[in-house]
Amino acid sequence: MENHLFNLKFASKDLERNAKKCEKQEKEEKVKLKKAIQKANLEGARIHGENSIRKKNEALNYRRMSARIDAVASRVQTALTTKQVTKSMGGVVKSMESAMKSMNLEKVSQLMDKFETQFENLDVQSQVMEDTMSASSTLNTPQGQVDCLMQEVADEAGLELNLELPQSQTASIGTASTASTQQDELSQRLSRLRQL
Repeated sequence: MENHLFNLKFASKDLERNAKKCEKQEKEEKVKLKKAIQKANLEGARIHGENSIRKKNEALNYRRMSARIDAVASRVQTALTTKQVTKSMGGVVKSMESAMKSMNLEKVSQLMDKFETQFENLDVQSQVMEDTMSASSTLNTPQGQVDCLMQEVADEAGLELNLELPQSQTASIGTASTASTQQDELSQRLSRLRQL
């Protein structure tokens, strides 16, 4: 049983490492996305955007699986602890029976103190387990935060403005002034956001 617990903890950590790796790849894809947008390569930008979103979803899936495995590991840990405490309580009860037969009140008192101590330890471990389970079951990412992040990246990359690029590529005259106008609009938006 302890080997299974070790394997579960190892698997959880391995999934967490994979999640971090996917997050790193997601950031790399975002950088490629920005570069493709700057070069007016919308098809390449779209591909990098899809890759970034896919890597983000992979990271979230790895984290969800890691949390589930961690919850199972906690349950296994609780089962092992309960088994250990039950065994100890059985020994205490046997000792209490023999003590009661001899009517040694001092020994009974000592055994009762030991029993209460072990029972308190079980309460503490159960409370830690419950806290861990409630924490692992609330790992859902708020949709509002995800939407805000996606909007922020789009704003940084000028995605809304650059979606109009294929129409303006036919006219090569005035592209420098269009770029400076876009830059001015971005600067104004940034200053407005900073004032909020």
